[in-house]
Amino acid sequence: MFNAKFGSTPKFYVRAPGRVNIIGEHIDYCGYSVIPMAVEQDMLIAVEPVKTHTLQLANTDPLYPDFSTTANNICIDKTKPLWHNYFLCGFKGIQEHFGLSQLPGMNCLVDGNIPPSSGLSSSSALVCCAGLVTLTVLGMRLSKVELAEICAKSERYIGTEGGGMDQSISFLAEEGTAKLIEFSPLRATDVRLPSGAVFVIANSCVEMNKAATSQFNVRVMECRLAAKVLAKHKGLQWDTVLRLEEVQSKLGISLEEMLLVTEDALHAEPYSREEVCRCLGISLEELRTQILTPNTQDELTFKLYQRAKHVYSEAARVLQFKQVCEEAPDNAVQLLGELMNQSHRSCRDMYECSCPELDQLVDICRKFGARGSRLTGAGWGGCTVSLVPADMLSSFLASVHEAYYQGNTSRLAREKHSLFATKPGGGALVLLEA
Repeated sequence: MFNAKFGSTPKFYVRAPGRVNIIGEHIDYCGYSVIPMAVEQDMLIAVEPVKTHTLQLANTDPLYPDFSTTANNICIDKTKPLWHNYFLCGFKGIQEHFGLSQLPGMNCLVDGNIPPSSGLSSSSALVCCAGLVTLTVLGMRLSKVELAEICAKSERYIGTEGGGMDQSISFLAEEGTAKLIEFSPLRATDVRLPSGAVFVIANSCVEMNKAATSQFNVRVMECRLAAKVLAKHKGLQWDTVLRLEEVQSKLGISLEEMLLVTEDALHAEPYSREEVCRCLGISLEELRTQILTPNTQDELTFKLYQRAKHVYSEAARVLQFKQVCEEAPDNAVQLLGELMNQSHRSCRDMYECSCPELDQLVDICRKFGARGSRLTGAGWGGCTVSLVPADMLSSFLASVHEAYYQGNTSRLAREKHSLFATKPGGGALVLLEA
């Protein structure tokens, strides 16, 4: 197909995996650790560097039209999260990191088997793939950590204020182990999952594109406002605080104590913009111009208590999950499952990032033997991840198929890519032609 598109053959290939977040939802951009693993599904790009300064992109899926642009003046349209813009994010990130004005052109054919808008990070896999493609064409070298940090930052060109988990696991993943990803500085530690159980992905078949909705960015802003109000309440210099983790580290207290501070300092009723201003002692104009982002300026109310409560409790669940994996008690699968169930309840009730289909799917998975089941990824659609005893796997898959997919034609059509067991896969890499 490359030859048919470009009349030539590729010189190398780059692959970057999707990921499933086992636990730690919506907390990476608040500064907290998460436990994802790479899945076997990936993005693959065939690449031919060319002498012109033209970037030509094609996709094996006819749903995604070809795209061509000059390599030296990359413009990314935030108003339309088109597929090629994710490639441009990775390309531009490398270009800016090295301060290059003249970039060589390339012909790229993109292929992928990560279901789009499913919460398995197809978009970040494409950004990471493009970053590694660009680095390889330039003949430059960077560490995996540097690449992850550049790609995390550059994906924000598309308008989403993500935290870096997706790009980090795409580069730092290793076969056979999940990873505890920590931030500032970025580092990854092995988390050995218990034997005797497998993780199963089930797609709700409700698509949610993070860059196409304001929900995601509103949650980021609610967490930022909660951090500032908590910091002010505790007498800290609040104006420089951006993340909930900073409040905890400045106070030097535990996550459990932070939950008590949240109960004391914040109320459950939504905060109006005026009340946020009163809490912080600023004007509406200062709130609008100095704190709110362009895509959150129209929001009238903010749920600060619920978002902070989710983040601090979810951050504690991540540490508990890692501890259970390290200590490996006889009832490890049951304990980990319960943490996943708690996580889903918090995502549903406190963070409000679930949807009826995800809740139904989680209930079905638990009914048919999952010890734990939760939404994974941003939510509002996408996938669930379930912890299933290995000896129940085949009956579990058959029962979930029957209960969720069989009676629904559109779900059934996509089921092959929607319900599968997965094990931790490896990270992004370059494959050279023999």
